[in-house]
Amino acid sequence: MLFWKKETQLDRIKNKLEKAMRKDTAFSVFGASSHKYRVYEKLTVKELADWQAKNQVTLPEPYTQFLTKVGNGGAGPYYGIYSIEKATSYTDSGLTKKCVLHPGMTKEEWNRLTEPLINDEDISDLEYDAARERVLGGMLCIGTQGCEYDMYLVLEGKHRGKIVYTSDFYLDRPFFFVYEDNFLDWYERWLDEIILDYDIAWFSSRMPGDESALIQVYQNAPNEEIKSKALDGMFKFKKISRPTIDFLESVAEQRQNDRITAIQLICKTSVDAGRGYLLELLHSDRNED
Repeated sequence: MLFWKKETQLDRIKNKLEKAMRKDTAFSVFGASSHKYRVYEKLTVKELADWQAKNQVTLPEPYTQFLTKVGNGGAGPYYGIYSIEKATSYTDSGLTKKCVLHPGMTKEEWNRLTEPLINDEDISDLEYDAARERVLGGMLCIGTQGCEYDMYLVLEGKHRGKIVYTSDFYLDRPFFFVYEDNFLDWYERWLDEIILDYDIAWFSSRMPGDESALIQVYQNAPNEEIKSKALDGMFKFKKISRPTIDFLESVAEQRQNDRITAIQLICKTSVDAGRGYLLELLHSDRNED
């Protein structure tokens, strides 16, 4: 009797890394020329245990599975994933603290939390560092997007295991939690979108899903915010099918709130389908159009 081994998510990721490399041989995907779809040598179980003991923290399991079964950093979104050693050196906040950030953080909450960092002229270096640690505590810096943008993994608190995109501290701009619940789901989505030839310049900042999934989300959305995010998620497609163009045309005709976004999507992916809308807008007196 033959027994077939069930493919695990880690198996899929290893296979998709090879597919992504074959898909993007020119390393044209943002950051690919840095990591070239190669991962570093895996951590041993002992090395992982030693790191956790030294830093008095237990890493989320999906991330530890990546480190010990796939590689200790290397290929990944944007400029890639830091090795655990580099991640530690780039993290200057308290790893053992509970993360105070959360996906639904309002601008008002964010402004109260970061006020000392935004208006930092009258505080000492010690006060600044303490305020910064309050914001970034309980997270590990696992990579960079370039410039002031970094990627953190939540280690402690309710949202343990989630990925957070950070920037500098700005008024009314809370840090962004990606849509995926854990490191492996986020990482696999990155590979999927490369293989599907999506535009991933701002990977995972938009709602996941293919054309039909996002149309369904839009049609069943309980509020305008979800509708807007579903439409925005379509900007990652380099081209769209005729049924999706038909859907966007119906949105443009029936929903004034989403009209411009729908037209932008049509024009981005099909000049022929968008020509009539462009001519109409060019002759419009509405400045916002």
